[in-house]
Amino acid sequence: MTELGTEAFPILFEDNHLIVVVKPQNLASCPDESGDDNALDSVKAYLKKTYDKKGNVYTGLVHRLDRPTGGVMVFAKTSKAAGRLSEQMRTGDFDKRYLAVLVGTLSPEEGKMENYLKKNTVNNMVYLCPQGTDGAKFASLEYRTEGVQKDLTLAEIKLHTGRSHQIRVQMAGFNHPVYGDMRYGGEKAKKGKLALYAYSLSFTHPVTRERMRFVAEPPVDEAPWSLFDDSAVIRRVHGQ
Repeated sequence: MTELGTEAFPILFEDNHLIVVVKPQNLASCPDESGDDNALDSVKAYLKKTYDKKGNVYTGLVHRLDRPTGGVMVFAKTSKAAGRLSEQMRTGDFDKRYLAVLVGTLSPEEGKMENYLKKNTVNNMVYLCPQGTDGAKFASLEYRTEGVQKDLTLAEIKLHTGRSHQIRVQMAGFNHPVYGDMRYGGEKAKKGKLALYAYSLSFTHPVTRERMRFVAEPPVDEAPWSLFDDSAVIRRVHGQ
């Protein structure tokens, strides 16, 4: 099992109510049919070992990141905290921001994207579809260009909804797939590790009511992130 609390899987914050971690890329958020290691079980194992807890350890999965997407995640340590954080997700008080390296140059440089998405549970693929399609869900995000290098764009993306594979599907539909996303972008996506990272997470503490923000830097020593290591947004994250 991937061990929480190591350099590869760090803890950003912890108190009696919640724990904020940086999920490594290619680690599942929660158990699935593969039986592979996952972040939820790693958090449970850490809590059980650190606090010498007996039996089942409560850990609330508040939100998910796709397996190939690394970045900031929060888990609840009590059912009350889980309920209050989930309510923030429903009301839009839960602010999730991503950095993505996209293929091509975005025009316009910033904007809002609204689509309807439907998931095929047989092949685990998500598709753009017309409004009114049976099973379709509304998906909304905002994007802003943060840098352009070698026909690649570093973009900040703010999610308004949390649909499965949302950024990857909407950006591929915009003809600017995420770098490395061969699943939705095909050959245009360019081969490599998926360049999508959940770099910022903001929410109101479920008990103290303090507004909290946590950030994590994408792997800027790796391509294609290394092209943008001097961008303003990366410098801001690095400075915190």
